[in-house]
Amino acid sequence: MQLHDVRTASLCKKRRVRVGRGVGSGIGKTCGRGREGATSRSGWSMKATYEGGQMPLFRRLPKRGFTNGPFRVTYAEINVDELSAFPAQAKVGPEEMRKAGLLRGHASLPVKVLGEGELKVALTVVADKFSASAREKIEKAGGKVEWLGGAPRKEAPNFVQAKKLKDRQAAIAAAREEAAKAGEKKAPAKGEGKGDAKGKPQAKAQKAPGGGEKKDKDGGKK
Repeated sequence: MQLHDVRTASLCKKRRVRVGRGVGSGIGKTCGRGREGATSRSGWSMKATYEGGQMPLFRRLPKRGFTNGPFRVTYAEINVDELSAFPAQAKVGPEEMRKAGLLRGHASLPVKVLGEGELKVALTVVADKFSASAREKIEKAGGKVEWLGGAPRKEAPNFVQAKKLKDRQAAIAAAREEAAKAGEKKAPAKGEGKGDAKGKPQAKAQKAPGGGEKKDKDGGKK
């Protein structure tokens, strides 16, 4: 190794570019920002969806579905089979679940119990919300459920939808009655019209050669 082979170690940190240090530096007068416009002002940044002023892609595509946005409620979820780790007849709430390490998510999230798996012990489970299958399995195991903040109230019936359904059912019933009546009118009565259409032809009176009517031996007209 010779002295001319000795070099300084490469610095991992690149020296930043200093702008505005004279026109001879190449980035002195306008500091690389150009002359006028929004891009030459401080605080400007291009949005990810900006396409130079033309209609952006997210507005050209049709809308699909919906989102409830700020009204969405996120729950910390736990299944009933995980509650089998607690002793029988115990009262299990969010605090006990978090101490046992069974809850995932932030401590401020409300707790919802889901019905996956089987519960083998009778427990009193306290949570913000229960699925229908979870409540059924807890009560089937001999336990009971308690809601934080009281049991949820039943949803008010949708009177508009109920009225529409009732009107539709009435219209269907009326149409069926009309169809049945029309079928009864078209159907012929038993024995009616058979003699004229398919029965024996009616006997016609035959005239005698002399102009009079020919009579049978019994005296009847033939």
